[in-house]
Amino acid sequence: MQNKSFIPEVFLGCLVMLTPLSVASEPVIVAHRGASADAPENTLPAFELAWKQGADAIEGDFHLTKDKRIVCIHDKTTKRYCKTNLVVKDSTLAELKRLDVGHQFAGQFKGTSIPTLKEVLAIVPSNKKIYIEIKCGAEITPFLVKQIKSSSLSDSQIIIISFQAEVIRRIKEVAPQWKAYWLSSFRKDGNGQLVPTVQTVERTLKRIQADGFSSSKDLIHQDFIKDILSKRFEYHVWTIDQPAVAKKFLKWGAQSITTNQPKTLREQIMK
Repeated sequence: MQNKSFIPEVFLGCLVMLTPLSVASEPVIVAHRGASADAPENTLPAFELAWKQGADAIEGDFHLTKDKRIVCIHDKTTKRYCKTNLVVKDSTLAELKRLDVGHQFAGQFKGTSIPTLKEVLAIVPSNKKIYIEIKCGAEITPFLVKQIKSSSLSDSQIIIISFQAEVIRRIKEVAPQWKAYWLSSFRKDGNGQLVPTVQTVERTLKRIQADGFSSSKDLIHQDFIKDILSKRFEYHVWTIDQPAVAKKFLKWGAQSITTNQPKTLREQIMK
């Protein structure tokens, strides 16, 4: 969620799903890229640690490889994770699997590899959920649908998210049974107006048949959220690690909060 552009290409740390009724409601925690504050992001150790920390769901980022396999990695290249710089879409699964993406973290994670979607789906408990962020284009759709359907997860455990509106549209066309949210951050134009506007967001959500909208916490205001909810769309927000900010968005009606500190944030919100 570091991308600050209007239609960003990046998403999240940990999602915290909460009911919009009150701050006292028990939060549903979605660990962004797993327990990424304590383990290498988007890896099996990070996801397994998220379950141990009490997360109710995990969020992971997914790309399609050269040989049409789906791997869990945030960036388009491996440069940020290891000494070898490979472009994910131009690399085979075997090439990517040879990389150590845990060496920059604590010593216990040395030798950690990039997981496949299949591997990640396999460690989602029956009472938990997974947020699948599609980082590439709609070309991943047939491979994604096949992989998810071959897993043991139920439809209610699957949520698809993307900054690309057309990806969400395509997913809802072929798999309407899965919830899907469009993601975006905001900027201000020369007149100080938010871009995208609430009208643009609502038109886009309707056109692509999205179930909801998930945005950055920056710049957005209460009336914007109220309008989204009034059109019967869900609203979710990221990335928030401060309890006071989280409580503010809950009062505004946010149905999920993205956080890098799921365990700590839950404890602070519930005080």
